[in-house]
Amino acid sequence: MKVRFFSPSTPLMALFVSLLWVSNVQAQSNLVLEVGKFSAAEAGGTLPAGWKPLTFKNIEKHTAYILVKDGDTVVVKAEAQASASGLIREIKVDPQEYPVVQWRWKINNILKKGDVRRKEGDDYPARLYITFEYDPKKLSFMDRAKYGLAKALYGQHPPLAALNYIWESQAAQGTMIPNPFTDRAMMIVVESGSEKLNQWVMEERNLYEDYKKAFGEEPPTISGVAIMTDTDNTGESAVAYYGETP
Repeated sequence: MKVRFFSPSTPLMALFVSLLWVSNVQAQSNLVLEVGKFSAAEAGGTLPAGWKPLTFKNIEKHTAYILVKDGDTVVVKAEAQASASGLIREIKVDPQEYPVVQWRWKINNILKKGDVRRKEGDDYPARLYITFEYDPKKLSFMDRAKYGLAKALYGQHPPLAALNYIWESQAAQGTMIPNPFTDRAMMIVVESGSEKLNQWVMEERNLYEDYKKAFGEEPPTISGVAIMTDTDNTGESAVAYYGETP
């Protein structure tokens, strides 16, 4: 999968994502910033430089991610079996300079028990999520204390907020709702239901506008991009593919 950020010097501004926490990525031109390029890798080989697993405390069973050939292009295949983990790349990107994100994905199935409104349904066959850098000026005293505790435990501040672009089972396309576990993560339903199963779907979102709508304020610096297929809450299985846009 590939992620591109486009600068405002063109009518279209975008981020093209390959997912993972990305660090210090340079724009490849003054128009587009590519964050990873899985098609340049080899099927069965290692991920492009900068990509790494994204795992979560207390979740021991992880989703499997491998590079596979789809037609004549190498893409990422994700297979979850009552599991959760992702691929992430850390990156510093100004969302005002590069406000649009583009990607494509394909899923084999939706989740019968998936429901973005409930903790027990908080699973998705495919998601792209973008995290935003910690900024103490945007938090209350109590929230700053919580973030300080998290830094003491994990060695760094967690992201200030996150946008989750998801393929949901039930909620209508266009739904924007806080994550059932935390209001610092906003869930945005980009695709819903089974109508587009087993076919590549191209996506594009203005993450700058989505953040302002979700949190009512200007977004801080983007700190990371990730892909994730997870089924730990529902106990189901899912297969998804993530690829770059042409």
